[in-house]
Amino acid sequence: MPAAAHNRRVNARIPAPRSSAGPSAEQDQRLVADWQRHLEALAGPVRELLAGIDADAVPAAADHFYGVLLDDPRASRYLSPEQVRERLKPSLQRWLRSLLGASPADLDTLFAQQQHVGHVHARIGVPVDLVYRGGRLLKQDLYAAIRARAPDGAAALDAILALDGLLDVAFETMSRAYARSREDAGAVDGSFRLFSLIQNIGTERERQRALLPAWENAVLYALTADQPGPPQPLLISRSEFGLWFLHKGLASFGDTAETREVAAISARIDAALSERLPGADVRARRALLEDLRAWAEQIRSLVGMLFEGIGDLESGRDALTRQLNRRFLPTILRREIALHANTGRQFAVLMLDLDHFKAINDGHGHEAGDRALQHVAALLVDNTRGSDYLFRYGGEEFVVVLGSVGETEALGIAEGLRRAIADSPLPLADGGRLGLTASIGVALQDGHPDYERVLARADAAMYQAKRGGRDRVVLATRGMPEPPGARALRY
Repeated sequence: MPAAAHNRRVNARIPAPRSSAGPSAEQDQRLVADWQRHLEALAGPVRELLAGIDADAVPAAADHFYGVLLDDPRASRYLSPEQVRERLKPSLQRWLRSLLGASPADLDTLFAQQQHVGHVHARIGVPVDLVYRGGRLLKQDLYAAIRARAPDGAAALDAILALDGLLDVAFETMSRAYARSREDAGAVDGSFRLFSLIQNIGTERERQRALLPAWENAVLYALTADQPGPPQPLLISRSEFGLWFLHKGLASFGDTAETREVAAISARIDAALSERLPGADVRARRALLEDLRAWAEQIRSLVGMLFEGIGDLESGRDALTRQLNRRFLPTILRREIALHANTGRQFAVLMLDLDHFKAINDGHGHEAGDRALQHVAALLVDNTRGSDYLFRYGGEEFVVVLGSVGETEALGIAEGLRRAIADSPLPLADGGRLGLTASIGVALQDGHPDYERVLARADAAMYQAKRGGRDRVVLATRGMPEPPGARALRY
């Protein structure tokens, strides 16, 4: 592909759609045929009875559904009372009414709706048994509503059997979409570990070899000082090496005996600093330093072993900028959401778009546009941390995932990137210099388990930065409108 072609906007979702042929398509066709049969079999009185279920029966079923789920400790990761009240209950009620009032003309919409729900459940990672428990609760409540409304037992039985068939085929469609998304995600996650996100294995190995001694030197300086200070800044988990290992090393190398041992030794180091440093005399500090050095040497050896077993594949890298492409973005966002749920460490997503990029291509040619993208990609590398992830999202857009940050730090990094781009004009072939600016949207993880949400919020904030005059940073806030043609990142 010519270099100039790389900077044109990419709208394709990832991964590529499945082929329309083969067993998967045949199974989808069978499901569609089942939907068709159930909808056509709804006789007039049955259809009327289902569509006319009392208006308060549907809200009551939704209340019962989420009341039970909120009592399950596992559901607390996916649900909050605020989310349930403001978004999920109204959504569930709309879903129920669409089923109860369905006709054959609604077939395509119904099928697509159940697939979408299944994909969302897969992205979030909702346990399947919770979904089926919810279905069982809904059936019980709706059966009772039918019995209360039906003129006689025979009519109630007909309506219950019809509703049972509709709910069963709906949950089967969801389950197929769920399984397909999980299979796709698993394949991408496996590819991600092979690819490893380490863009130059030799350079990255040397970088980590330097970061660990840097932490050791900081500890040595503190322990030999008259007043060593509090232990928190010395924790290896707070160091550049610790952040790299948490956000990139574990994701890249996977769950192995070596990564588990590095994590265990790091936890031992932090515990020793927290417990033994406060109030320690010179002799105790010297003993602590010897232990820390021994543990650091063990980590150094383990990390060396990990690097020896990793490859540098090209399939996940953008050919023009050498940054990651969109392929592994879901993997990273899912992992950061899991880290936030397990450790409380918040993360942020930056959506960065070069301003007036079309004018660069039109006025200076696509070659200048390509060089502008490469120039900005290099600036992103120079002005982010080793634990951050950089993606070329498509066209002139980049995504940066910042791990272990709060609002102030995320905004500071975003403003540093904006300033670095504005202060670094692109040298042109004729000796001139082309000024560049970028609009950046910042979204902090808000606890929602769906990775699309934080990405969409960053996108909305970036759009607001564009509307506000460009060359600025905007923080995503509640109620911010979606940009026109809002994109989705889904399987």
